[in-house]
Amino acid sequence: MYLTKVMNKTLEEQRTEFANRKFLATPLSGLIAWLLVVISDFFLSNKITAWVLFIAPGSIVYLALFISKYTGENFLDKTKPKNLFNYLVLYALVKAALIYAIVIPFFIIDNTSLLLSVGILTGFLWVPFSWIIKDSVVIFHAVLRTVSIVILWFVFPDRRFVVIPICIVFIYIIAIFILNKRTKKAYYEIRNSHRK
Repeated sequence: MYLTKVMNKTLEEQRTEFANRKFLATPLSGLIAWLLVVISDFFLSNKITAWVLFIAPGSIVYLALFISKYTGENFLDKTKPKNLFNYLVLYALVKAALIYAIVIPFFIIDNTSLLLSVGILTGFLWVPFSWIIKDSVVIFHAVLRTVSIVILWFVFPDRRFVVIPICIVFIYIIAIFILNKRTKKAYYEIRNSHRK
C-alpha cells in the first residue's frame, strides 16, 4: 500500500525532495545525548555513566521526534508526502541499533570499549545519509568522528569517558553548523528560482 502512494514519483524526485529538508532535529538530539554523557562523567560514577552511554545515544531517535516539532521538520506529520528515503533512514537506524550485539560483549571485557564502539558505530548512520542528500561534506562527520575517537581512545586511556564524549559533542556542533548552512543555501536557491 505504501509503495502505491509513492509510485507517481521517481526515486530521484523522492531523493531530491528528501535532500531539501532541514536535518537539524537529529543532530541536535545527538548533541544533547552526548552532552548528557559528558555531564554524567563529571558528576556521576563510571558505572552510572556507562548506563547513560547505553541509554542516551539509543534515545537520539526519540528525542529527534520531539525536537522535530520545533525545528519545523515534524517527523510524525502524517500529511507530508510519502518518501521511500524515510524508510531507508529507518532501516539504517535499525542497523545502528543492532550494533549493540557487538557493543555488549566488548563492554563486558573492557568497560571503556563502550565509548569506542558506541561512539564509532552509531556515527556510521552519517555515511548513507551523506549519499542520500548528495553532500559529501556530511560524510565528514562519520570520518572525523571515527578517526578522532580511535586516536583519543589510545592517547587518553585514563580519561576516555571525558575526552571522547566531548569530542563527539564538538563534532556534532560542526555538523549542525554545516547542515544549517546547507539548509540556508538551499532555501535561497529555491527562493531565487521562483523569482525567475
